Amino acid sequence: MRIGSSIALMAIGAILAFAVTDVVDFVNLVMVGYILLALGALGLIISVILTASDRGRRAPDYRRDY
Repeated sequence: MRIGSSIALMAIGAILAFAVTDVVDFVNLVMVGYILLALGALGLIISVILTASDRGRRAPDYRRDY
């Protein structure tokens, strides 16, 4: 999961948790919203950590194009 998909999950989860008032018999939409919020937040944290750790490993590029 990348940063964009994590933010999308969080947005969909927030909409389901806080804005939807419909009642479905077999699914609790508020709980699904909270689960999506948590998964999006976890994915965002992991994406940021992996992106930050990748920046230190790259070797500098000293090539010159003449």
